[in-house]
Amino acid sequence: MAGEARVLLLGGTAEAAELAERLAGRDDLRLTTTLAGVTTAPRRLPGEVVVGGFGGAARLKRHLVAEGVAALVDATHPFAVRMARNADRAALAAGVPRLKLWRPAWEPAPGDRWLEAADVAAASRLAAEHGRRPLVSLGGRGLGGFDFAPFARALVRAIEAPPELPANAEWVEARGPFAVADERRLLTERGIDVVVTKNAGGEGARAKLTAARDLGLPVVLIRRPPPPAGPLAASVDAALGWLDQVLASRQT
Repeated sequence: MAGEARVLLLGGTAEAAELAERLAGRDDLRLTTTLAGVTTAPRRLPGEVVVGGFGGAARLKRHLVAEGVAALVDATHPFAVRMARNADRAALAAGVPRLKLWRPAWEPAPGDRWLEAADVAAASRLAAEHGRRPLVSLGGRGLGGFDFAPFARALVRAIEAPPELPANAEWVEARGPFAVADERRLLTERGIDVVVTKNAGGEGARAKLTAARDLGLPVVLIRRPPPPAGPLAASVDAALGWLDQVLASRQT
């Protein structure tokens, strides 16, 4: 179709899915969404979907050039540091405009008992100082460095089962968004006394923080990495505005 522009969306988040859905049906662009393949049953998305990474900045750059990509939107998780860095480098080398969709971090509210940790290992040490039965919400593949030994019983919540867990840890399958009432029930029924998670931001997983505040529980939050260089968008609306500007500039 005349005027159709290739847009590459690096997905895997709720914001990426919303962006893909809002771009569906537009006749001025052709969207391809890529997923890293972390989960075996990802959310169904409109348009072309490719599962699997590019294997580094060099291969991504070659893809951008070979496919004539007009714009790259990186809507991966805020903690996907390597992917964000590769996207930045590849887009710069290929001369392709690149946007990072960077949702705001969570901020504490009155009554929150938040404790900040630099990484997973530090989070496990801090959690052990404040509880014996943690809810660990770091993703099935985000547990590297977490020491379960000090805890009486740990509940690990993730979309898919972790590769392995010690005898004192239990996996519970769950996919957000979550409701506050359900989170309070989970924390109460399982006797959770500390919550461990990443400061990922967004609305889909905020409910556990509200539930912890309601119950007076401490929350250990892993500090998010700094954003990559280049333009950032804090919302899907802002990302759409940036994309419209980029595509309009191609016509002038």
